[in-house]
Amino acid sequence: MPELAISTDKVGFLIEKAREYDVKEGATDPDSGSNGSDDNMIGVLEDNGTDPVGQEIAGFIAAMSEDEQIDLVALMRLGRGDGTIQDWDDLRREAAEGRNGRTTRYLLGEPLLSDYLAAGLDEFGLSWNDERITPVV
Repeated sequence: MPELAISTDKVGFLIEKAREYDVKEGATDPDSGSNGSDDNMIGVLEDNGTDPVGQEIAGFIAAMSEDEQIDLVALMRLGRGDGTIQDWDDLRREAAEGRNGRTTRYLLGEPLLSDYLAAGLDEFGLSWNDERITPVV
Protein backbone atom coordinates (compact mmCIF):
# COMPACT_ATOMS: atom_id res chain seq x y z
CA MET A 1 0.00 0.00 0.00
CA PRO A 2 1.47 3.41 -0.92
CA GLU A 3 1.91 6.06 1.74
CA LEU A 4 0.28 9.47 1.66
CA ALA A 5 2.32 12.62 2.18
CA ILE A 6 -0.82 14.35 3.47
CA SER A 7 -2.41 13.43 6.79
CA THR A 8 -5.91 12.02 7.06
CA ASP A 9 -6.78 14.90 9.40
CA LYS A 10 -5.89 17.48 6.75
CA VAL A 11 -7.91 15.66 4.10
CA GLY A 12 -10.83 15.37 6.55
CA PHE A 13 -10.70 19.09 7.24
CA LEU A 14 -10.78 19.80 3.50
CA ILE A 15 -13.69 17.40 3.01
CA GLU A 16 -15.63 19.29 5.65
CA LYS A 17 -14.76 22.71 4.20
CA ALA A 18 -15.48 21.58 0.64
CA ARG A 19 -18.96 20.52 1.73
CA GLU A 20 -19.53 23.97 3.22
CA TYR A 21 -18.25 25.58 0.02
CA ASP A 22 -20.35 23.39 -2.30
CA VAL A 23 -23.70 24.38 -0.77
CA LYS A 24 -23.37 27.90 -2.17
CA GLU A 25 -25.71 28.93 -4.96
CA GLY A 26 -25.75 31.80 -7.39
CA ALA A 27 -26.93 35.18 -6.16
CA THR A 28 -30.67 35.49 -6.73
CA ASP A 29 -31.09 39.05 -5.47
CA PRO A 30 -27.72 40.82 -5.45
CA ASP A 31 -29.22 44.21 -4.56
CA SER A 32 -31.46 42.99 -1.76
CA GLY A 33 -32.32 45.62 0.80
CA SER A 34 -33.25 43.09 3.46
CA ASN A 35 -31.10 41.95 6.32
CA GLY A 36 -30.46 38.52 7.79
CA SER A 37 -33.22 38.71 10.37
CA ASP A 38 -35.75 39.63 7.68
CA ASP A 39 -34.91 36.80 5.31
CA ASN A 40 -34.10 34.04 7.81
CA MET A 41 -30.37 34.24 6.93
CA ILE A 42 -31.00 32.58 3.56
CA GLY A 43 -28.60 35.01 1.87
CA VAL A 44 -25.66 33.29 3.56
CA LEU A 45 -25.97 30.47 1.01
CA GLU A 46 -25.53 32.83 -1.95
CA ASP A 47 -22.13 33.03 -3.57
CA ASN A 48 -21.18 36.68 -3.83
CA GLY A 49 -17.51 36.12 -4.72
CA THR A 50 -16.20 36.81 -1.22
CA ASP A 51 -16.85 33.42 0.33
CA PRO A 52 -14.78 33.12 3.51
CA VAL A 53 -14.86 29.32 3.24
CA GLY A 54 -13.23 29.48 -0.19
CA GLN A 55 -10.61 31.83 1.21
CA GLU A 56 -10.02 29.49 4.15
CA ILE A 57 -9.57 26.52 1.80
CA ALA A 58 -7.20 28.53 -0.40
CA GLY A 59 -5.05 29.53 2.57
CA PHE A 60 -5.02 25.99 3.94
CA ILE A 61 -3.91 24.49 0.62
CA ALA A 62 -1.33 27.24 0.05
CA ALA A 63 0.26 26.38 3.41
CA MET A 64 0.72 22.73 2.37
CA SER A 65 3.98 21.35 1.08
CA GLU A 66 4.28 20.54 -2.62
CA ASP A 67 4.10 16.80 -1.86
CA GLU A 68 0.90 17.28 0.16
CA GLN A 69 -0.69 19.25 -2.68
CA ILE A 70 0.31 16.60 -5.22
CA ASP A 71 -1.14 13.84 -3.04
CA LEU A 72 -4.32 15.85 -2.55
CA VAL A 73 -4.87 16.14 -6.31
CA ALA A 74 -3.96 12.48 -6.85
CA LEU A 75 -6.32 11.45 -4.03
CA MET A 76 -9.17 13.40 -5.61
CA ARG A 77 -8.49 11.73 -8.97
CA LEU A 78 -8.32 8.30 -7.32
CA GLY A 79 -11.70 8.92 -5.67
CA ARG A 80 -13.10 10.17 -8.98
CA GLY A 81 -12.21 6.83 -10.57
CA ASP A 82 -9.35 7.99 -12.80
CA GLY A 83 -7.37 4.96 -11.60
CA THR A 84 -7.10 2.38 -8.88
CA ILE A 85 -4.85 2.17 -5.85
CA GLN A 86 -2.46 0.14 -8.03
CA ASP A 87 -2.21 3.20 -10.31
CA TRP A 88 -1.25 5.51 -7.42
CA ASP A 89 2.27 6.21 -8.70
CA ASP A 90 0.87 7.17 -12.11
CA LEU A 91 -1.87 9.36 -10.58
CA ARG A 92 0.71 11.07 -8.40
CA ARG A 93 3.11 11.58 -11.32
CA GLU A 94 0.33 13.09 -13.45
CA ALA A 95 -0.64 15.40 -10.59
CA ALA A 96 2.99 16.51 -10.23
CA GLU A 97 3.38 17.09 -13.97
CA GLY A 98 0.16 19.11 -14.12
CA ARG A 99 1.09 21.26 -11.14
CA ASN A 100 0.85 24.92 -12.13
CA GLY A 101 0.30 26.82 -8.90
CA ARG A 102 -3.49 26.70 -9.21
CA THR A 103 -4.20 23.68 -7.05
CA THR A 104 -6.94 25.42 -5.08
CA ARG A 105 -8.79 26.68 -8.16
CA TYR A 106 -8.52 23.24 -9.78
CA LEU A 107 -9.86 21.42 -6.73
CA LEU A 108 -12.66 23.91 -5.98
CA GLY A 109 -13.76 23.61 -9.60
CA GLU A 110 -14.59 19.97 -8.97
CA PRO A 111 -18.26 19.87 -7.88
CA LEU A 112 -17.96 16.59 -5.96
CA LEU A 113 -14.57 17.32 -4.38
CA SER A 114 -15.56 16.24 -0.87
CA ASP A 115 -17.03 12.96 -2.11
CA TYR A 116 -13.98 12.23 -4.27
CA LEU A 117 -11.54 12.92 -1.43
CA ALA A 118 -13.55 10.67 0.91
CA ALA A 119 -13.64 7.92 -1.74
CA GLY A 120 -9.89 8.32 -2.27
CA LEU A 121 -9.28 7.82 1.44
CA ASP A 122 -11.52 4.74 1.32
CA GLU A 123 -9.27 3.29 -1.40
CA PHE A 124 -6.38 3.60 1.05
CA GLY A 125 -8.45 1.94 3.77
CA LEU A 126 -8.47 5.21 5.72
CA SER A 127 -11.38 7.09 7.24
CA TRP A 128 -11.83 10.62 8.47
CA ASN A 129 -13.70 12.04 11.42
CA ASP A 130 -16.67 14.05 10.20
CA GLU A 131 -17.21 15.60 13.64
CA ARG A 132 -14.30 18.02 13.35
CA ILE A 133 -14.90 21.50 14.77
CA THR A 134 -11.45 23.11 14.64
CA PRO A 135 -8.92 23.43 11.83
CA VAL A 136 -5.93 21.16 11.56
CA VAL A 137 -2.64 23.01 11.81
